[in-house]
Amino acid sequence: MAESTESQTSSSRTLHSAAKGSSLVKVWRLILPLILLGTGWFAFNHWMQPEVREKQQRGLPQLPKTRVIELTVVDFEPQIETSGVIRAHNQIILTSQVSGRIVATHPQFEDGAYFEEGTVLVELDKADFKTAVASAKSQQAQALAILAQERTRAKQARLDWEDLGYEEEPSELVLRVPQLREAEARVEAAAAQLEQAERSLERCQIRAPFDGRMRQRMVGVSQTIGSGTSLASIFSVDYAEVRLPIEARHMRFLELPEEASDPPVKIILHDALDESNKVEREAWIVRTEGALNEQSLDLFAIARIDDPFGRESGKAPLRIGQPVSAKVPGRPFEKVVVIPRKAVRQLSRITVVDRDSHTITKRMVTPLWENDTDLIVSDESLIDGTLLATAYLVYTPDGTPVEILPDPSPEGENPVATNGNDDKTDQ
Repeated sequence: MAESTESQTSSSRTLHSAAKGSSLVKVWRLILPLILLGTGWFAFNHWMQPEVREKQQRGLPQLPKTRVIELTVVDFEPQIETSGVIRAHNQIILTSQVSGRIVATHPQFEDGAYFEEGTVLVELDKADFKTAVASAKSQQAQALAILAQERTRAKQARLDWEDLGYEEEPSELVLRVPQLREAEARVEAAAAQLEQAERSLERCQIRAPFDGRMRQRMVGVSQTIGSGTSLASIFSVDYAEVRLPIEARHMRFLELPEEASDPPVKIILHDALDESNKVEREAWIVRTEGALNEQSLDLFAIARIDDPFGRESGKAPLRIGQPVSAKVPGRPFEKVVVIPRKAVRQLSRITVVDRDSHTITKRMVTPLWENDTDLIVSDESLIDGTLLATAYLVYTPDGTPVEILPDPSPEGENPVATNGNDDKTDQ
């Protein structure tokens, strides 16, 4: 009996211990997630959101922040951007006026070579032309001899008529006038033939018509050519030209020369192929074309570039066919303000900051002129010292006070300031 009672007591203790252990497991299963959640919330609140926590601690309202630009009333000269291609003002195809075989060419008769006016570029075989000159001289001598004979006969005919005692004036046939005129005509024809033969002989030497440069050679020594055969493409080097298109919307801002007596407009050309090339060349707009382009309705202005290859000035040469860019000066605007485009929102809206109260006012402006960086505005309300906000303040109504941030630029410069949203545009 004692053993049975002890056994029952031991079993009861075991069951109690098991039940107690099961309860502890359930409690830990409930408590552990709560501990993890609390730890995560604490870490997130203190580590991941310090700014939010700081604002909650301060509990103070934050004003919109912006940097400002101080506007200045100035006179502004607009610059119309355009581009074109350098071209020779006088480019021709050099041809031969006579037929023959090429026996020699000048050393400068090569692609890209320079030559001076009067230089013999190509020489043809002269043998046949010298023969023609000799033949023409012989014919001229014969014609002169016949003319001398006819003059003598005409003189003798008049003397014979007078010796016969006729009182009336002799006829032209008696005085051999027709034969004399025929002899004179033969002399003139012989002289003209000699001149033609001498010109042909002279044309065996094909000379440069101007100071120029060879673009492309088309013939060589020993080649037989005919009259009118193309020998080379050449162009003059005294000056070059460039056609610059002017958009129709910009024409009213420009004063371009139309007559030869109108003063030219000075422009500066830049290399349009290599932006790193800082070499500048002066050019002068001397005329405009008389018609608008049918497709683009642009007006083309013709600019002249003196000494394009720098042979006299020593400047970097320009190449025929080289793209260049230019800015054409327009009529100056008086008493206007220059507003950076980054401070302008959609529909030409700007934000002005009151200097005393630091409150904002939004205004619409109508630009007289605009480019990629600025808008030129004439507005009597925009005076010297007006503060222009540069931040993105689209959701702030008029009268809202703002905090003006200090200008980070050195030496008091006034670039377009930013608060991190300046590149946005109001929608």
